[in-house]
Amino acid sequence: MNNKNISSGFTLIELLIYMGILSIFLIILTDVFVSILGVKLESSSYSSVEQDGRYIMNRLSYDIHRATSITTPSSPGQSTSSLALVIGGINYTYNLNSNNLVLTSNSISNTLNSNLSRVNNIQFQRIGNVGGKNTIHVVFTVTSTIQPKSGPVQKNYEISSGIR
Repeated sequence: MNNKNISSGFTLIELLIYMGILSIFLIILTDVFVSILGVKLESSSYSSVEQDGRYIMNRLSYDIHRATSITTPSSPGQSTSSLALVIGGINYTYNLNSNNLVLTSNSISNTLNSNLSRVNNIQFQRIGNVGGKNTIHVVFTVTSTIQPKSGPVQKNYEISSGIR
């Protein structure tokens, strides 16, 4: 009988090669994962700005069309940072409060943008002739609160809407 000690296992060189390959694989996976998270963050930032901007534009247009009168801004050419309307005998007021666009009616305040964005530089300007159709020109900026690597997403919006 031949008594050879047969040892099964890995040599130190084999272990180092496996650890090196595993390290390279983990570095590549980490890089891919970080890239995916960056794209998701950028996409979320862009989506929040688009969604909030469109909602605010549609809400303003809808309320201005339904209004029976516009009290602020009061005269053609006047620009203000708030808008006051009367719809069905109820006063509606749009104004900024801590970078949030707030709609107040019957002492109830609703924030129109989400917590993922903020509204800046809003201006309401009454346009048209004296005694003519009440029309409001609105300009505002929506900026994301999400901070991707490329910086916050920001978009300017502009609409003109009048009473029907």
